[in-house]
Amino acid sequence: MSKKRILQAAAPAVALTLILSACGGNNNNGSASPSAGSSSPASSSPAASPSASAPAKEVTFTIGYATGDPATKQAISQTIEAFKQAHPNIKIKDYSETTSASYLDWLKTKDAVGEFPDLVEMRDTKVFADSGKIVELPSELVGLFSNVPEVDGKKYNAPLTLNAPQGIIYSKKAYEKAGVTELPKTYDEFLAIQEKLKTSGITPIVVGGKDIFHMGFWLNKFLIDEVYASDPDWNSKRTAKQVSFTDANVVQAMTDYKELFTNYVDKGWLSTADNQTASILVSGKAAQLFSGPWMFTQIQQADPSFEFGYYALPDREGNVSIVGLPSPAGWSLSADASKDPDKVAAITEFIKFFFAKEQYSKYLQTVNGIPSTAENITYESTEQMKDVLAIMADPNVKKSLMINNWWGDNQIPPQFRNWYYKLMQDLVVKNGDVAEYMKKADEEYDTEVKANAQQ
Repeated sequence: MSKKRILQAAAPAVALTLILSACGGNNNNGSASPSAGSSSPASSSPAASPSASAPAKEVTFTIGYATGDPATKQAISQTIEAFKQAHPNIKIKDYSETTSASYLDWLKTKDAVGEFPDLVEMRDTKVFADSGKIVELPSELVGLFSNVPEVDGKKYNAPLTLNAPQGIIYSKKAYEKAGVTELPKTYDEFLAIQEKLKTSGITPIVVGGKDIFHMGFWLNKFLIDEVYASDPDWNSKRTAKQVSFTDANVVQAMTDYKELFTNYVDKGWLSTADNQTASILVSGKAAQLFSGPWMFTQIQQADPSFEFGYYALPDREGNVSIVGLPSPAGWSLSADASKDPDKVAAITEFIKFFFAKEQYSKYLQTVNGIPSTAENITYESTEQMKDVLAIMADPNVKKSLMINNWWGDNQIPPQFRNWYYKLMQDLVVKNGDVAEYMKKADEEYDTEVKANAQQ
């Protein structure tokens, strides 16, 4: 690839039709697409006025969603305000708040104090379905989406977007200064670029390790390359004790992770929050960030003139595997709210409004999201987002999920993700032995499986 292609200024935003039929086939996990008799598309419900099914009397419902990503928080809060203006008789109480706790822990706390939201962004669907906290998605909403993954044969979620891939978001100026003229075709070529960046005097990579979810980006990059790309059922095999964290492929993945963090990641990564990474990148204190397209908006807001690119990071053989399969996550209706017909009607109207073409396109543009709706949605897209969509549509790119996003037999104990991410932080900080730490992972995993089986 030429130097001109890599280091050119970001192109002006252009209208892009998000037709992802190529990756749609890869994302089909068995849920049928809506048939001719399905509910009509999201755009059939006007975004500017309530439909005939909306409750006429005043109704109030509560809402809760993850606020770790500022762009997503902004997009959802703007949609809520637009909905309230269009439906003055429907009041929404927003429980969401910025917190350093994991989203799962935050939801458990809200439940414990009697504030489990009526409409909730659900990520650990099976956990809350098994505990009876959420109910199935109203049937009239299922047809709005191209694919709604099932949990134990039931559909609980209105997916906000399809899972978007993490990739290298890089400073074009830093690459040019370091003499990088081609994007890496293998992981070893990527490591060679890191050496060039270090030599040029810049920290190669910024990581927001203060937020535990951010650790998952790099950890799952290596787990997908070494484990899930070739064995998507690894989690179920681990639960059955047929495979181990001490196996060579997992040890290799965590060795690569440790070496990368030890040699090329900013030394303050453990005290850096996810929402600080964009400013660190645009300030020139670091050359790269490994994250998803939701960061594009933050970067552009931090410095509209900052020139950056995006690419998926290949493995050592040059294969590209990314997060990209659908998973059971999205808006879910609480069991308590489902007992109130007026709340159900109001929440149903909100979900229709959220995914209506006019409103949903605004949401997607803010978060640089990949639409989950059956109807194709258009919005103003950037050069970087076009690259994301091209990767998602590439049949040669293997789609996978993070360790905690699998479901069914591949569902891991819900507490294990955060415990494991913290263990891997400790591995780097204490310069631990990877094999010994993987023994700890096996022990903890088995303990949690056993504890969950006894509940």
